Amino acid sequence: MTYATDRLHEEIAYLAYHFHWSLEDILDLEHGDRRRYAEQITALVMRASAEG
Repeated sequence: MTYATDRLHEEIAYLAYHFHWSLEDILDLEHGDRRRYAEQITALVMRASAEG
């Protein structure tokens, strides 16, 4: 199974926006690591939003 290109671009943009990492650094990550970072960012953003 291949990972959808749109989803990959979404992950890259999300990580780059929040961590200010380069494209090269993000693409060097394993797929699972990229997903884990994106999930952690989401959790942090949601928590910050809930705290107001």
